[in-house]
Amino acid sequence: MATHEHYYVPPQSKWPIIATFGMAITVYGLATWFNDLKAARPESHGPYIFFVGGLLLAYMLFGWFGAVIKESRAGLYSAQLDRSFRWGMSWFIFSEVMFFVAFFGALFYVRHVSGPALGGEGTKGIAHMLWPNFQFTWPLLHTPDPKLFPPPKDVISPWGLPLINTILLVSSSVTITIAHHALKKGHRGALKIWLAITVLLGCAFLGFQAEEYIHAYHELGLTLGSGIYGATFFMLTGFHGAHVTIGTIILFVMLMRIMKGHFDNEHQFGFEAASWYWHFVDVVWIGLFIFVYVL
Repeated sequence: MATHEHYYVPPQSKWPIIATFGMAITVYGLATWFNDLKAARPESHGPYIFFVGGLLLAYMLFGWFGAVIKESRAGLYSAQLDRSFRWGMSWFIFSEVMFFVAFFGALFYVRHVSGPALGGEGTKGIAHMLWPNFQFTWPLLHTPDPKLFPPPKDVISPWGLPLINTILLVSSSVTITIAHHALKKGHRGALKIWLAITVLLGCAFLGFQAEEYIHAYHELGLTLGSGIYGATFFMLTGFHGAHVTIGTIILFVMLMRIMKGHFDNEHQFGFEAASWYWHFVDVVWIGLFIFVYVL
């Protein structure tokens, strides 16, 4: 593969604006869907809007990634541009870390500051007078207003599906590392096998996560309307699940590229970026398992 002499500047692209509209429509559809569920509306347009936004995002990802791959295969990228990609991916992952820092911060604030204050603990003035009989505990199985926020019957045990999912993601972190070493050594057969196993582990995680959500909603009564515990639970696990979904799709794309003979021991940043993202998702899940399920 030839290397371009100069720093390649791509032409104007339609993909950023399509990504903007896709994300906006997806978020709007999801918010509408959740609000209609809370209001117990039998018919909601939220799922359809969400589906349209998802299709638009899928179209954007397919087109934008395809353009980048074509430019790379054409030898338009220099060593300087490769460094730019690495910095860009690093800052992207950092921004994602900050998302989860904010969400974990909200969880810790509720558990150690606002919740105890509403229960009358410490020297927090008269905050507890809003619900004078409210006793704060975590997980919150007794909400201050059960009619407005029906509490769940129980919490999800960490030693069932959450533990299985932890094993799956930690194992997938190992398998993608093995695949990366196989790529560096030029072992294409081992690379395909271990990367395919990683994709399957990601799909298995998502399947078990869906099963856990069904169990939470229909058997435990744990929903987004179950007070702050349900809100933080689904906010953290749902946002992480979205990242696992994206990561699994990216790894599948990497697998398809490898099947076509892409990547070698010198030109492999696309695979490296995917592995960075996957390791990030794995580390976040360990934090979720500890602070959401166990503690």
